[in-house]
Amino acid sequence: MNIIITGVAGFIGSNLAERILNQNHIYGLNHRVIGIDDLSYGIREQIPEGVEFYPLDVRSKDIYSVFEGGDCVFHLAAKNCLSDCQNDPVETADINVTGTVNVFEAARRASLKKVVYAESSSLYEGSDIFPTPETEVKPESIYGASKAALGYFAKSFGIFSDIQITGLRYFNVYGPRQDYRRTIPPVMSAFIIKLLKNEAPVIYGTGEKRRDFIYIDDVNDFHSLCLTDPGTNGKIFNIGSGKNYSILEIYDSISGLMKIKIQPTHKGDLPGEAQVTLADISMARGLGWQPKTDIIEGLERMIGYIKNEMRKGNTL
Repeated sequence: MNIIITGVAGFIGSNLAERILNQNHIYGLNHRVIGIDDLSYGIREQIPEGVEFYPLDVRSKDIYSVFEGGDCVFHLAAKNCLSDCQNDPVETADINVTGTVNVFEAARRASLKKVVYAESSSLYEGSDIFPTPETEVKPESIYGASKAALGYFAKSFGIFSDIQITGLRYFNVYGPRQDYRRTIPPVMSAFIIKLLKNEAPVIYGTGEKRRDFIYIDDVNDFHSLCLTDPGTNGKIFNIGSGKNYSILEIYDSISGLMKIKIQPTHKGDLPGEAQVTLADISMARGLGWQPKTDIIEGLERMIGYIKNEMRKGNTL
């Protein structure tokens, strides 16, 4: 297959590209991976060797020619730092909504068979039903609203074209290459980097917020399913672990694994964040998918990865 990945230089995109290329070697497959990223958020060095890379903005019509001959696209490019989205709703809508519609149109023009696009657990910010099913859509933040809009466009393109479209509502994905360069970095990367620098990590609010964390390898297991199982077509799936942990629990686990005890600093709560996320993953499990990575195992891998990056002299 010719598989296109937008946001290929980002966290999820680069890991997905690496997974597909590794499967080529392990199973003797011949998938071609075409990557698109304007590098405004992604990092060029994270793109695996073997990816056919195009430095393009998903809002540009220049992507249309790249899609020619493609079979499937994983659309992962987005503006996704919650605080940045709150501060610039116009750019957020432009990238997340206009960019996604442009990807759908590129796929339609090129007669792609399938589009898998990223939604988000932010669609459940106003919900008080836990675990939260896919039907419970109540976004509150600018980022959540931008992701909610995508579902309507996906439905319309699904009706008026021959594309099979799948939406994935990622919960808190973590693992190697997590985007620690954001204005407000993801909590796990932020904690590990601060502790390795012998600095006090920052917790926004009391630390009692609970999050459903899902390891990147488990996410990629479902990505692989999207390529092979027609049961994913035309549907939206929660991609989480079905378990949640408080931010304080995550900090205690990381500091315990690292054997570094530094009292964290507390700052004011961040606006627009849900108090609790917890995925109902019944639909995904119904296709035979199951998260496999325990939270401690995942944290150990992340700590090892970040330590190695620091040893190599990479700026963190």
